[in-house]
Amino acid sequence: MYNEEFDPQWDDHFEKLPKDLQIRIWKKIKRILEGLPTRHLEHGVPYFVEEFGRQYRICYKSFEETKVIRFYFVGKHKDYEKWIGIRK
Repeated sequence: MYNEEFDPQWDDHFEKLPKDLQIRIWKKIKRILEGLPTRHLEHGVPYFVEEFGRQYRICYKSFEETKVIRFYFVGKHKDYEKWIGIRK
């Protein structure tokens, strides 16, 4: 099991979402921390992405040496594309 950390900008994304989605996100985060199989965003990009619902994404990094998962972004697919475009 991993410990969680959140990027300072996480709250900016998370607080924009409706309360019912925030609850679903916390459930998904718990599953990620317990070892949910992950996939890389794309080759050469150090983030993992987890989808929930039809339009939402969570982006994070796993730090194996410290057993920490750091969450960076949560939001709609369209916003996620903008967010990741800045980081490439």
